[in-house]
Amino acid sequence: MNNPFIYDLMAARPEMLVLGMAMVVLLVDLFLSERNRYIGYALTQMTLFGAAFLTVYTHTPGVSYVFNGMFVDDPLADVLKLMIYLSTSVVLVYSRSYIALRGMYRGEFFALLLFAVLGMMIMASGSHFLTLYMGLELLSLCLYSLVALDRDNPRATEAAMKYFVLGALASGMLLYGMSMIYGATGALEIAEVKRALLSGAPDHTVLILGLVFVVAGLAFKLGAVPFQMWVPDVYHGSPTAVTLLIGSVPKFAAFAFVMRLLIQGLEPLAIDWQGMLIIMSVLSISIGNITAIAQTNLKRMLAYSTISHIGFLLLGFLSVSFNGYTSSLFYIAAYVLMTLGGFGMILLLSRKGFEAENLDDLKGLNQRSPWYAFIMLLLMFSMAGVPPTLGFYAKFAVLQAALQAGLVKLVIFAVLMAVIGAFYYLRIVKLMYFDEPQDHTPIKPQRDVALVLSLNGLLVLLIGLMPEWLMELCAYAVSQSIE
Repeated sequence: MNNPFIYDLMAARPEMLVLGMAMVVLLVDLFLSERNRYIGYALTQMTLFGAAFLTVYTHTPGVSYVFNGMFVDDPLADVLKLMIYLSTSVVLVYSRSYIALRGMYRGEFFALLLFAVLGMMIMASGSHFLTLYMGLELLSLCLYSLVALDRDNPRATEAAMKYFVLGALASGMLLYGMSMIYGATGALEIAEVKRALLSGAPDHTVLILGLVFVVAGLAFKLGAVPFQMWVPDVYHGSPTAVTLLIGSVPKFAAFAFVMRLLIQGLEPLAIDWQGMLIIMSVLSISIGNITAIAQTNLKRMLAYSTISHIGFLLLGFLSVSFNGYTSSLFYIAAYVLMTLGGFGMILLLSRKGFEAENLDDLKGLNQRSPWYAFIMLLLMFSMAGVPPTLGFYAKFAVLQAALQAGLVKLVIFAVLMAVIGAFYYLRIVKLMYFDEPQDHTPIKPQRDVALVLSLNGLLVLLIGLMPEWLMELCAYAVSQSIE
């Protein structure tokens, strides 16, 4: 173990497993008949569980830098990776029937999914501008391909083109901003950038210009206003299984990206990026909530809902405090859990030749299945922030962090917008319980889907009643990363 290269490889064992298995899944799929396609699914799930085991097995409370400071193994990275594995596994469970009925149950889907997971893992452990950017591009390219995987669907192809063009523009802005910060500080490693900023030597004008481009690139990846234009079109145009993935798991990677760049690297410039985040937060919460009210398509409504949730997430970051960062991580975990359940319900109601993506498709759900109507009710209440659900506690945590930072007017505004936003969530509850069903097709999910979706909905309530353990986990992850 005295060889430093061996030590570097040991720290990256989960990434190596995912990389190797992604290629194995792609090769094995070449020799599978249609009847044996489930083997690719099983290998993908096994890969995620294996990576989770390695991440837990190699976990240490301290922070260690490997590969010449380009890769960090710390509690924040490990916690985020575990959340990524678990969320991706749930995505696979919900998506299996959907992709099988639409000709997407192939090795390409599973391999691209694993490569996307690898990109997110690299982003979670990136401690260098180049590592972060490599992880981001690997994730982005996989998502572009997944959106376009249903090649016979013109709507999906259009969404993939929009996503690719706008994503390339955002990546260019981010890279340009990083290059300007490198030019001002002479450093690419996150810790070195922070030390250079604290020394007070860099040219402040060049730094601020670079910071503007970096924040713009981050805002696009998060889907924050005014860089949100891709979100509704991509959510609507993508196959619902891919929408489920895009709307949930990558948010953990985006959180890691913001933590590594803005908090660990550019925190000395907090007075400058805080103002930008306040503007984006206000616009995201207001535009997201108000525009969602006018939507009749469920996927577009959830897209604008996502934009408003990102606005709340930013409240934790702009408080520039340990409590705020912890609250933001808690909020993103709550958001992903709610989003998984919401899109999982759309996948449950969809069938061959029918996409359950309009609000009217939820009419009378209580008469068709009281249990799944109750699960959807819990999810909608949580998204609206109704106590005692998880969504209420998540909103309360970020609002409290912003209040402690002295942002009283912003907190009041956010609360008022949350009340307005509750309308479109409660409208779904009204449709499920008080309208007559338009579709009387029996709802008969596979056992694993029924179990996971039921657990998903109940966790929203149970964690809302007992949020301490999740908040403590988030605090543990963040405390080690900002020292």
